[in-house]
Amino acid sequence: MPVIFLEEIEKDTFIGLWKIEENPAELENQLQLKEHELGVLRSLQGNKRNLHWLATRVLLRKMLNTKDYIDCQPDENGKPILLNLPHHISLSHSYDYAAVMISKEKRVGIDIEIIKNKIERVQNKFMSNEELSFIDHKNTIEHLYVCWCAKEALYKLNGKKETSFKDNIHLKPFPYAEKGQLKGSINKKNSSKNYTIFYKKFEDYMVGYAYETEDNATK
Repeated sequence: MPVIFLEEIEKDTFIGLWKIEENPAELENQLQLKEHELGVLRSLQGNKRNLHWLATRVLLRKMLNTKDYIDCQPDENGKPILLNLPHHISLSHSYDYAAVMISKEKRVGIDIEIIKNKIERVQNKFMSNEELSFIDHKNTIEHLYVCWCAKEALYKLNGKKETSFKDNIHLKPFPYAEKGQLKGSINKKNSSKNYTIFYKKFEDYMVGYAYETEDNATK
């Protein structure tokens, strides 16, 4: 798995991106899977799903820089958490890439997506009319993917199933660029939290990520 991108974006907060070039057996040999994890792996349909599940966990192991067993399991909302390590994590994958974000102190969220025209068909399902009004018509597809990755990153950071991309996660207007940041918020009954989301385009992919700050951390 050749590293494409690895950066410490804040103290003890890292994002990593790797290209998947191994087969499932090669990836599995780099992990210490227990029976419950092997059961999950066997339940996944299709070679790509196997690769993605394995690749995110191999990348997680490399970023944590440990040879010990990593107990990574979903919580009650399906969010991956570490049971035997103090780090907050977020995992993502798309086609040939795996992405991981880790932090010792902050809740985090990351998303990677391959850029395809089909996003225009579903834009009304995750974007409000106000958000659609600021989309750059010269870069519509890429701009929409920034918005999708931003909302997905906030969804993963929040970690609650009942969060709606369209109704609960809102983005402030921002101009499209291949790399930048934007403001967003998670709004629910009796609560509202503001976040800065960062993004970058590389090759045919878009990556978005976010993390807690002192202003929006849960008290």
